[in-house]
Amino acid sequence: MKMGEENGMGMKVMVVIDESESSYRALMWALQNIGETINSSGNPLLIFMPLSSPTNTHVFPASLGFTRIYCPVPANPGHVNPAQEQNMVVYMGILEKAKSICGKHGINTETIAQVGDPKRAICDAVQKHNIKLLVLGDHEIGKIQRALVGSVSDYCVQNASCPVLVVKKLE
Repeated sequence: MKMGEENGMGMKVMVVIDESESSYRALMWALQNIGETINSSGNPLLIFMPLSSPTNTHVFPASLGFTRIYCPVPANPGHVNPAQEQNMVVYMGILEKAKSICGKHGINTETIAQVGDPKRAICDAVQKHNIKLLVLGDHEIGKIQRALVGSVSDYCVQNASCPVLVVKKLE
């Protein structure tokens, strides 16, 4: 039995992509190192892009400067503004670029975008699509930010229901 095969199903691999260099580094690592395994599995490589929830930001004067209030607006076709439409064009372009790169390497792909908190959206997609290996890039955030906010990769390592491979930048 090959790595990742259980119950007759081949290995399902998901790579998380966004506009960052680190996500493309993770995609290239997967193509170069496990591309043959992905192809022989009979499953497409799942390219996943988490999308932030659309929000409206209101800024108003306060006694010590300005304060931002984030007011979530439901994703309603009647409320889509030009900035959100532009974001969708950018997101689709990023997914198409990733799909094109995979095609040049002879890898069959499927693309998925999901709105929500990236950490949870990734782990939910892993569960929903029965992923056997999650590959993502390390955004190399600072130690203080990692301690205060946490990182997507740390969250996925702790919470995803499959092994997680974090591709770091080589120095």
